[in-house]
Amino acid sequence: MVSYQDVILYILSKANQKVYGTFKSRLQPYGLTPMQALVLHALYEEEGLSAGELGKRLGLDSATLSGVLDRMAESGWIIKNVKEDRRVLNIQLTDRSRQCRDKFLKETVDVNQEVLSAFSTEERLLLIRMLKDLRK
Repeated sequence: MVSYQDVILYILSKANQKVYGTFKSRLQPYGLTPMQALVLHALYEEEGLSAGELGKRLGLDSATLSGVLDRMAESGWIIKNVKEDRRVLNIQLTDRSRQCRDKFLKETVDVNQEVLSAFSTEERLLLIRMLKDLRK
């Protein structure tokens, strides 16, 4: 019999808890959740995405994304603009988001390095590739 500690669901769940907790504590000064931080990252790569496109890129359903975007708009990180077609919501960064961009992106790089510091460069690349392959 396999121990629950060797079940991939358990292993990935515990790893996720650790990584999520690390990101959460480092994002606390910004008042952002890890999911909100991912939204910012996507918008830093391409501002002005529609909510639908943002959801596709992040793999989020519209109900989850809607709540995340509402909280980010309320706290001044994004602006939600309705396009000509009222069913399309366009997401823009605020001045606050733009001013924090470099510091925020550096913080993310630092947290990534912290989380992956237990691994060699080759192990990091392999781990990331394998986890991406699991998503397919």
